[in-house]
Amino acid sequence: IWLGGRATIGGTMTVGQVVASVNYLTYALLPMMLIAGMMAPLSAAEASASRILEVLNTEPDVRERPQPRRLPATGSPRGARVAFEDVTFAYDGDGGEPILRGVSFVAEPGETVAILGATGSGKSTLIHLIPRFYDVTAGRVTVDGIDVRDLALADLRRQIGIALQEAVLFTGTVRDNIRYGRPEAGEEEVIAAARAAQAHEFILDLPQGYDTVVGERGVNLSGGQRQRIAIARALLVRPRVLVLDDSTSAVDIETEVKLQDALDRLMAEDHSATRFVVAQRISTVLLADKIVVLDRGRVAAMGTHDELVRGSPIYQDIYASQLGNGEMGRGA
Repeated sequence: IWLGGRATIGGTMTVGQVVASVNYLTYALLPMMLIAGMMAPLSAAEASASRILEVLNTEPDVRERPQPRRLPATGSPRGARVAFEDVTFAYDGDGGEPILRGVSFVAEPGETVAILGATGSGKSTLIHLIPRFYDVTAGRVTVDGIDVRDLALADLRRQIGIALQEAVLFTGTVRDNIRYGRPEAGEEEVIAAARAAQAHEFILDLPQGYDTVVGERGVNLSGGQRQRIAIARALLVRPRVLVLDDSTSAVDIETEVKLQDALDRLMAEDHSATRFVVAQRISTVLLADKIVVLDRGRVAAMGTHDELVRGSPIYQDIYASQLGNGEMGRGA
């Protein structure tokens, strides 16, 4: 404006030209200020984008075959036959120390197979090979005689209901969390699954029942409540293979017994899924059709409770430490 005033006095510019010049400068300056203000957010966004792209560009360890095979539809009244054939697994591939070594056993359709062993014996790793969270280093895992590596991943995982020790819940209502794997399920089916998981009663005690919103990872629920909702979610899928990975560790003994009874009734009335139960408490596995005892990644013993309590020193030690020598003597 000062320069424009001098130019106007000197006769080199008119007042209109000065006003127009100021307006044009204002119009040009505002976008430049906006661009300057965006530089810091753009720099931060670039750093975030590079990290996201790094994850997106990471090649998955588990890949699907070009022409994968198919399994029967979910909801089949028959459980799947799952076989572990000389399975060896190491997290770092061939160069790592094997977590599992030469594991072989078969879970027949409808059987309940319990996996028992000390911490670090490979229990969770073993059952995570069924849905192909990892691929075996050697040997193979089959479902109904088909190597899981030959199956479509989505198709395979639709056949499997899984509840982990660290139950994963999402922000949303209790109902939405239970229906996560089967959104089309009706209200009666949701309640039936919750009853079987011994979750119905505590859900009704929540402020809005099944419409109560749970926070991310279920922060407003106890550990036992989260586990029971996760079990209900797994049951609602009506899987052919049901995996319970120490999923009752935060549940009291009385509730656990009721849960096992309800699962037995549900499977008998509806369809007989093949069940894998990973447990720390031996009371959880006493009635299993087959108990697989792992020791340092190997099958140390296998059989029913009565067979193992007579013939397996490792099982006897676990049994005695948890239930007492007197109980072991009566069980034998």
